Amino acid sequence: MKKVFFISLALLLISSLSYSKIRLPEIVGDNMVLQQSTKVRIWGWSGPNSAICITTSWNNKKYSTVSKTDSTWEITVSTTKADCMEKSLVISEYTSFNKAKVSDQKKISGILFGEVWFCSGQSNMQMPLKGFNNQPIENANRYILEAGEYPYVRVATIKNVKALTPQKEVPGKWMISNSENAPWFGGVAYIYAINLYKALKVPVGIINCSWGGSRVEGWLPEWKLSEYPDVDVKDAERVDYKEYLRPMIMYNGMLKPLEKYTIKGFLWYQGESNVSSYKTYAQRLNDMVSLWREEWGLGNIPFYFVEIAPYNYKEGVDFGAYLREQQAMAQKIIPNSVMVSTGDILKPYENNCIHPSNKTIVAERLTLVALSDTYGFKGICFRSPEFDKIELKENESVLFFNNAEEGLTPFENIDGFEAAGVDKVFYPVKARADMRNKSICISSDKIDNIVAIRFCFHNLDTVKIHNTRGFPVIPFRTDNW
Repeated sequence: MKKVFFISLALLLISSLSYSKIRLPEIVGDNMVLQQSTKVRIWGWSGPNSAICITTSWNNKKYSTVSKTDSTWEITVSTTKADCMEKSLVISEYTSFNKAKVSDQKKISGILFGEVWFCSGQSNMQMPLKGFNNQPIENANRYILEAGEYPYVRVATIKNVKALTPQKEVPGKWMISNSENAPWFGGVAYIYAINLYKALKVPVGIINCSWGGSRVEGWLPEWKLSEYPDVDVKDAERVDYKEYLRPMIMYNGMLKPLEKYTIKGFLWYQGESNVSSYKTYAQRLNDMVSLWREEWGLGNIPFYFVEIAPYNYKEGVDFGAYLREQQAMAQKIIPNSVMVSTGDILKPYENNCIHPSNKTIVAERLTLVALSDTYGFKGICFRSPEFDKIELKENESVLFFNNAEEGLTPFENIDGFEAAGVDKVFYPVKARADMRNKSICISSDKIDNIVAIRFCFHNLDTVKIHNTRGFPVIPFRTDNW
């Protein structure tokens, strides 16, 4: 009996020691970028009720906690001002039965302090530099060739993982910018990162958590979705339902495991999969942003998002125009948000391609927004002209715009405007710029009394008028028909 007892005790101790191993989520690992000059969270798993200590190389401080009975632990450490020196930290575990002895230890190396942005959405955010089949990203080879010049840019690409319940971890390692890794980096997010690095002269980290085809409902939790009368959360389980259209599975499988990672702000490029249910989009995007900010617990951090580009949706209804209208509305109701307009980026042969190849200008506009709105750069224009008001003057309707202080260009041969009278039939109209008043004057030979005006309000309309800093006018309508 004694022999059996001691064998059992030995097995128990061996089991305890093997169980008491530090385990970290992939996002907390080598080459990660931590948000500078703040407090960041480091978390993982170990043995239950074990003492956990983190020692940081940058200030040689020690931070301690005790793991919970479910083996989870979390420690907040302080970061310093960004520089390009790689740092490290050591995580040590002391077992509950001998707190003076280290039972396991892990070192994280190659850490940088800088600016961390969380990028999400559907395929236009996910689209890697190498492109999709038959759908390239413009200048991809140049970005890939030069990737080795930016070793202080790091990207963590999160694997597409579906889940019906909230998960605690998801695959997604930090990768250093070089020509071998860069083809797999999301194009918009990566170009944004190198632009930001050039401007700020500090390391930049990108967490790309995107899933092609996903709807905004896929990035919301079950409890929130249950408030929407047109959403059935059981659709997440349906085997006959396309995965990327399912509600809540991205939130549970990909977003939830990352909410402890300290970030500077969000970039969002999505909307194409919501065009057929456009009426609810602005409010649901607002709900999503509010919820994300609450779960990260970092306040009203920036949320910058991209307008969907022109595309031939083929439904016979201008769903794309209505979705863009909802996006413009979302910009007004979501605090600390800015929409980047893309009505001018489509090439003539891309009418049936939902992935415009010009990701450079999208990333550049996002960069200008961040530099001015978040980082305080002066003298930068970062907003598109928006319709403000209409006035009647003799036989013309005069349109005024915000964010066009120096006027609009071109000031002749202006395309894209339509008007309707009381019969609600729209006709193309003549448009000219009033350079003195920085306005657009509309007139028509076919309409006696203009009661409504629309600008580029069709699926495939390309915007050809900009403010003097190159930002396109946001499509709009004055009616609610």
